[in-house]
Amino acid sequence: MSKLYVIGIGPGGQEFMTLQAMQALKESDVIIGYPVYTDLVKPIFPDKEYLSTPMKQEVERCRMAVEAACAGKTVAMISSGDAGVYGMAGPVLEEAEGKDVEVEVVAGVTAALSGGAVLGAPLTHDFAVISLSDLLTPWEKIEKRLDAAAAADFCIALYNPSSHKRADYLQKASDIMLRYKDPETICGTVRNIGREGQSCEIMTLQELRDTKVDMFTTVFIGNSQTKKLDGRMVTPRGYKHE
Repeated sequence: MSKLYVIGIGPGGQEFMTLQAMQALKESDVIIGYPVYTDLVKPIFPDKEYLSTPMKQEVERCRMAVEAACAGKTVAMISSGDAGVYGMAGPVLEEAEGKDVEVEVVAGVTAALSGGAVLGAPLTHDFAVISLSDLLTPWEKIEKRLDAAAAADFCIALYNPSSHKRADYLQKASDIMLRYKDPETICGTVRNIGREGQSCEIMTLQELRDTKVDMFTTVFIGNSQTKKLDGRMVTPRGYKHE
């Protein structure tokens, strides 16, 4: 049976990939992904065959991967972060249903974890991950999820917080947070996680509301216990009070 790996490559640098991911890529004949992600892998595996499709052609990309596997090649479909978190694992499994292809999902380090490590320890307690992209999810539904997470005092990691067409979405999300959270709630942003030009900043929720971010930024909003300690964002879980 043909083999199709669906691999989360983390932020992109080799040091962020798991040993399992590296081994799966090494075994693959063909590596398929969004061009930004294949470009991150090419320097590590320059002799592989590479295929890609642009944004909004994810279904075609999955079909391409399954067809290559059915043709007898060992294929790697790659996603940044973890392939099962806003990644390609689900679409690949749907496309491969009923076909003579063995799909193996290989976990990766998602931005909530790699970005959280840059800031310190913002997600030590219960947290929610919410994407502000409304390409596949109506904004009305995103608003409901933001409202519920804020009301429950979750720490929140926001993916895809802004783009040219959605320049004010982080501001809208912050306004929803401010219905329940103190304006002084500790928040953080990390841009270009694990890549050249990585930067981070810690600020209050009120300051976050007017902060400019882009698609390469992950936003962290603390809960009522989150604090700033020696320049790091930390959410206590309560170990010191046991």
